[in-house]
Amino acid sequence: MQEEFEINSMENENLAFKTVGLTKVYGEGVAAVHALRGVDLEIKSGEIVVLLGPSGSGKSTLLNIIGGLDQATDGVAYFQNQELTKMGDSQLTRYRRDHVGFVFQFYNLMPSLTAFENVELVTEIARKPMQPDDALALVGLHERIHHFPAQLSGGEQQRVAIARAIAKQPTVLFCDEPTGALDSATGRSVLKVLKDVNERLQTTVLIVTHAAATAGLADRVIHFADGNVRKVLVNDHKMDPEEITW
Repeated sequence: MQEEFEINSMENENLAFKTVGLTKVYGEGVAAVHALRGVDLEIKSGEIVVLLGPSGSGKSTLLNIIGGLDQATDGVAYFQNQELTKMGDSQLTRYRRDHVGFVFQFYNLMPSLTAFENVELVTEIARKPMQPDDALALVGLHERIHHFPAQLSGGEQQRVAIARAIAKQPTVLFCDEPTGALDSATGRSVLKVLKDVNERLQTTVLIVTHAAATAGLADRVIHFADGNVRKVLVNDHKMDPEEITW
């Protein structure tokens, strides 16, 4: 039996993530790169949050740390009331398995497997997975489940990657430049899928991007620069994905 990542009750049950003084330094001495410089941040459960900033601003580094892919140099990061920055490798593996879905700019699909089989890989290790065909139907690919990646467009491949990420019904979905390799029309279709996942599954969605137009989709927009949060904006008038252009 797989050991589950347990979540205890917390003072603020509506809080998905919190970081305090989070820093990340690569290298030492004069060659050191300060990717994060004491980030203080709170992200509410069920939000769509866009982390916006230029390349090298620290947004992907933050995503990797709270996603359990990297370790902070200093400071603390919490998922609900669990301190991620104190976890060892096995605990972080369970955290990623049980609660986190990842979507990247490049789809990372297995070319020799169909869309169904690519999603099925994740459902075989998840605690409470969706059926692969249900996950693919959720992203609008119910008629393409037996197609191989080479038979799918870029947008369809990205939607397979999203289906793979959501098939384990994650608490949070991390998306790093999910529309970066797509044209604007295809990118809008991918953003619509992310919006639908947020609404239907109540999944917290974090989108890292340098495309300012994507911010229109978000509940909140967190602007990054030089390894820190510069400002946080609440979006009172969210846009439909079809309205977004870049």
